[in-house]
Order: sequence, then structure tokens, then C-alpha cells
Amino acid sequence: MKTKIAPFVAALTLFAVTACSSSSDSDSDSSSGEASGPVSLTYWSWAPNMDKVVEAWNAKNPNIKVTVNKQDGGDPAVTKLLTAIKAGSGAPDIMQAEYQKIPTLVSADAIADIAGEVGSLKSKFPEGSWNGVTLGSEAVYGVPQDSGPLMFFYRSDIFDKNGLQAPKTWDDYAAAAEKIHKADPKQYLGTFSATDAGLFAGLAQQAGASWWGVNGDAWSVNIDDAATQKVASYWGGLVEKGVVDNKPMYTPEWNAALNDGTQVGWVSAVWAPGVLEGSAKDTKGKWTAAPMPQWDAAAPATGNWGGSATSVTTQSKYKKQAAQFVSWLNSDPEALKLLAGTANVYPAATDAAAVLTTPPAFFSGQADFYTIAADAAKTTKPFTYGPNVNVAYSAFNDAFGKAAESKKAAAFTGALTTIQKTTVDDLKNTGFTVAQ
Repeated sequence: MKTKIAPFVAALTLFAVTACSSSSDSDSDSSSGEASGPVSLTYWSWAPNMDKVVEAWNAKNPNIKVTVNKQDGGDPAVTKLLTAIKAGSGAPDIMQAEYQKIPTLVSADAIADIAGEVGSLKSKFPEGSWNGVTLGSEAVYGVPQDSGPLMFFYRSDIFDKNGLQAPKTWDDYAAAAEKIHKADPKQYLGTFSATDAGLFAGLAQQAGASWWGVNGDAWSVNIDDAATQKVASYWGGLVEKGVVDNKPMYTPEWNAALNDGTQVGWVSAVWAPGVLEGSAKDTKGKWTAAPMPQWDAAAPATGNWGGSATSVTTQSKYKKQAAQFVSWLNSDPEALKLLAGTANVYPAATDAAAVLTTPPAFFSGQADFYTIAADAAKTTKPFTYGPNVNVAYSAFNDAFGKAAESKKAAAFTGALTTIQKTTVDDLKNTGFTVAQ
């Protein structure tokens, strides 16, 4: 029977042997970094201005030259890499990889285990971010580059007008949503977007869910678990009650709502200021960033929406040198400043707050913006993605699209059953072993 889980299981148990063998072969080669001549590495990335960030490395490391090759992000980058890996040539040495795509790349034996080279960096990153590159194993498939801890953004003028404070719990959020909409039926505190599975996954992560896992030599799927059911029931209840909108985000209608004051809050991530600056430019100075509302105020937690790692590909002949660059890029103070100020990403390293002393332009009056973000990042719960995230997310769009349209809370929880079955069936149909 076909078992595509095999490369991944090797990553957890047997792959270490293969990786060590590969590393030994490379180390004995004259191009391994033991040679006297310089080494040239290619780096596929979609982050803006990454070439300018890399200039700082090249200036200090003439024997390990890195060249950035700008790529499209998301699925196109993954498809291009997998094609090169299958062909046996054309793959870069280093790859920017979204956390949600790492299981797919590991299963395809496209990115290498570099635990021996970068494992000591673990203490420099929040547990939730580090889990994204280990998949809960001893192997390390990259170093966290950027993260998207969830935060809450709200119109402080509207909250003041209604005598409200930033919600500390989800019960507070629901009460604020109801009060704001009752005071002005045109205003909503937020919307449930059935086209943004990544945000919903982050909300489930905050509640304690982890949708995939590895159980021996099999994948487990837990999308329809109690934590995710709680989140679905909560948002379904708000939609059914009519106190939040049910329109998709990132549409002209949604942009207009942010700008004209008919949507006065947004559960989003640390990168939200850039979106608000473009979508709600007329409201600058009226928004405040706050920690996420909590299920348990005594045990703060959050999830991620977005984020990526920097990985070394299995076709690289220069694993040690590539790992050196990856380590510098994501942990060196100079590099962290460049990632934030030049590449416009929020570094995943816990030291990021120390180098981010100026708030985003849209929140120029909130000096503690990055302190709030750093505190949020530290409370990010672990979450494991699986090798068929695209299938699960597509099923989410379909099932929750129908649920949001129906405006029935029961349809929201029922949608999870559909997504669970679709995801499990796909894993089985494509040859993975699935734990019952």
C-alpha cells in the first residue's frame, strides 16, 4: 500500500539517519564549507526587500555569499520547489516556507532536518513558533522567521462613546458587540469571514486546538474537536444573533466598512496596521491595539495568523553554511532590525521587542504596540499543520460559506464535521496512514 507518510515518519524517527548521512557526504565534499574557496547560496523568498537584508550578511561573510531570488508566496512557491526537487535540480539552498506548508515539504523530502546546526536556538523563540518548525518532533526543519500573533484592534472613539473598554474575555467581546450594534444598527464590532480559514485556525489554536498530529506512523486529524467546536459555536451564535456581520474580509465592501466606521473592530494579527493604513486611511489615530480577548483571563493565550520559517532544502550541497545564514537571519539583532524595518515582517524571535522601539505609522500614538505584540507572541499555543492544509482550507471555505449564509449557529458546528471528514478522506485517498 502506498504510504506517503513514510518520508514524514522518517523525519521523526528514521530520517535523522538519512540526514546525518547526507550531511556527512556533504561535509566530506570540497564544497561543504571545508574548502578554501567561497560558497554561493541561493535563497527563495517573497518578503519585500529581502535582498537588502541579505546585503548585510554578504558584507560580513565574503566566503558564504547569499543571492536572493524573489518568488511568489504561498502555493506557487511550494509547487515550484517541489517540481525542482522532483527533477533533481534547480532547487535553492534556502527556502522561505510558511509554517502551514512545512508538513507538505517534509513529506516530499524537500527540506532538511538541521537540528544539529540550529537546535540550540530553541530558547530564542516562543514555543508556539518553534513547534511550527519541529512538528512536535526532535527534528528541526528550519528557523522561525516571522510570526503573526493574533491581537485585537478597535476604534477607541466608538468604545469611549459607548462607555466600553477593550474586552478582556470573549464574553466581554460579545457584550461589546451587542451594545455597539444596538446603539447604531449600522455598526458592527467585527465580521465572520468564511474565506479566511487561516484566521479561524488561529482562533481554534488560541482555544487549545491542534488540527493535525503524528501518532506513531500515522497522521491524526482533530478539526472537529471540542476546542474548535467551542470557537465555531461562539461565532455562529454572534452571527445568528446579528451582532457581528457575516461578510468576507478583503473585499471592497469590507474596506469601505473599516474606513466609514461601520466596522469598528478587527480580530487580526500583528501585521494589521499595514492593512488598516491602506483600507481605513481616514480613521488614522482612532484605532487602538489590544491583547486578544481570552477564554480564560487567568491563562492568556493566542494563536497565529500567518508566519513563515527559513528552511534548508535537501538538495543543498552546503547545509552547514546555509544553516549559518538561516541562524543569523532570524536571531542576530542586526538582522532582526532589518527584517522588521526593511523586509516589513514581524520577527518571530523573542528578542524582536528589544529592536522594535517605534510603533507602526498607523499606530504612531501607541508607544506600547510592540510590547503588546511581544507579550502575545509569548503566549502562542502550539499548533501542528498537516500535509493537506489546502484541502482542509478549501473545505472550510465551502462549509463555512454555507453556514455564514444561513446565519444559524448549528450550521457552524456542523461545518466542522464536514471539514473533518473531507480532510481524513483526502489523506487516505492520497496514500497517507490515518490514525482512527
